[in-house]
Amino acid sequence: MSLISKSKTIQKAVDLIRKSQNTIVLTGAGISTPSGIPDFRSSRTGLWTKNDPFQVASLSAFRYRPQVFFDWLQPLAQKIWEAQPNPAHIALADLEKAGYIRTIITQNIDGLHQRAGSQNVIEVHGATNQLDCLKCKQSFDVEKFAETFIRQAQIPHCPRCGSILKPQIVLFEEMLPMEAWSTAEWYCEQADLILVIGSSLEVVPAAHLPHGALRNGAKLIINTLSETHLDPYADVCLPYDVVTTLPEIATALL
Repeated sequence: MSLISKSKTIQKAVDLIRKSQNTIVLTGAGISTPSGIPDFRSSRTGLWTKNDPFQVASLSAFRYRPQVFFDWLQPLAQKIWEAQPNPAHIALADLEKAGYIRTIITQNIDGLHQRAGSQNVIEVHGATNQLDCLKCKQSFDVEKFAETFIRQAQIPHCPRCGSILKPQIVLFEEMLPMEAWSTAEWYCEQADLILVIGSSLEVVPAAHLPHGALRNGAKLIINTLSETHLDPYADVCLPYDVVTTLPEIATALL
């Protein structure tokens, strides 16, 4: 695509956001890979090309093979711990602060939206910043285990009862958190514009969220390098790097 046509396409996205009264954003792994966090499904570099997710990232793995589970999780947790928000995260935070974005729904578990300054973030797949004790029902900030778990790769145990702590991420064999999911559905149904960023829209049920907006007549912008099943229904497709595209959109609007 020529620079002129790319510029026109981005300008069309800018115009849609400017006219919108209720823009919702859905983000996937593609917004965080530039921060050094691996995705799960890429054909050559995705985490699931190296491991069977049901063997390492399921509720059964956590319960019955905790060493295998934490051997898989700790390198990812360390990358998340060390990662910094990139210009795409910051651009979205700036747009939210300026009133152009109502909320961000994310499939990511890294917390980078909040660290960039976004206030209204719905994490439908959970997050790595909290650890839960399934026995005594207490939650603990992962920062308390930064040295032992993140750096030394020791399995985190509850300081009260000694049980192994479970990260607040949605594992295979688990349901999505009901409150987060219901809230995400509600926001999408109210939206007049939904902006999909860095998601291939392959992971269900999160991939179904834009459908609720489209059924109610919302416009759709997709900014991701890969094709998605909703491309034919999008008002604008931006097959460009999110790290450059979103700051360009923010600059035009702000």
